Amino acid sequence: MTLLYVILGGLVLDLLLGDPHWMPHPVVYIGKLIAALEKGLRKRFPATPKGERAAGIVLAVLVLAVTGGVSWGLLYLLYRIHPLLSLALSLFWCYQIPAARCLWTEAVKVRKALETGSIEEARTAVGWLVGRDTENLSAEGVTKAAVETVAENTTDGLVAPLFYLMIGGPVLGLLYKATNTMDSMIGYRNDRYRYFGTAGARLDDVLNYIPARLTALLMVPAAALCGLDGKNAFRIWKRDRRKHKSPNSAQTESACAGALGVELAGDAVYFGEVHHKPTIGDKIRPIAPKDIDRTCRLMVVTYLLAAVLFAVVRAAIFTLF
Repeated sequence: MTLLYVILGGLVLDLLLGDPHWMPHPVVYIGKLIAALEKGLRKRFPATPKGERAAGIVLAVLVLAVTGGVSWGLLYLLYRIHPLLSLALSLFWCYQIPAARCLWTEAVKVRKALETGSIEEARTAVGWLVGRDTENLSAEGVTKAAVETVAENTTDGLVAPLFYLMIGGPVLGLLYKATNTMDSMIGYRNDRYRYFGTAGARLDDVLNYIPARLTALLMVPAAALCGLDGKNAFRIWKRDRRKHKSPNSAQTESACAGALGVELAGDAVYFGEVHHKPTIGDKIRPIAPKDIDRTCRLMVVTYLLAAVLFAVVRAAIFTLF
């Protein structure tokens, strides 16, 4: 039960404090490890589809091995010195692994830029959140991009990390974040990463499969609690949840689109190349900057519902076994 309290304590700290830029974050070091391994492995494997796939598999194995080994080793070393030191590091990581406050803060910057700044400022602000090209987005395009990324990252940045923290504590939580970081850095279907990033992207798909569906379903009651359209959220989720090449991305985007009564997705530009995508949701009304705030509230309420659900399940299992 101690770990449950530590995880919930980390959740509260994240919601209250976010991630100060001056504070060292494990994802930064994981990102540096991925970049260094990519550079080294590309020199050692042939630049062929088969060679790049093999290099990507080796990268994924090494990143997970180093992340798991270092995190477990540090916790064990501190435990041998004093159990409270290990507990303190666990709390610190449980605070850093989710990203609720940070995501909300960055999304609100986009909304403020749309309402009081220039379109260039809004494009720059949303560029910190999304992987697509933003320099030519309209105000509507910027708004849709922000809403979509908050909806999708309700899984990647909040519920899925919490899911794995509840199962395996901070070590498993960091292994999930390492996988998610690999996907965000090398999981693109472009010329550079089409084969090299396959292993990382597929592993991310597998790890997010259950959390994405739980998150989408939890968005339905969360929408009702937020004063949005829970019934329509469920209807659009059932209809549009598979409208994406990724098996997981459209799960929460569809529920969010239904809750808001707006149309999301559609064509987007990545690295100068247009990617044709189906739309998600019905355009009951035009999307507006305030929808970014609504999506952030939906995100947090969904997150809290997930925390209650996971905590009850973990406590029940702990009691039974």
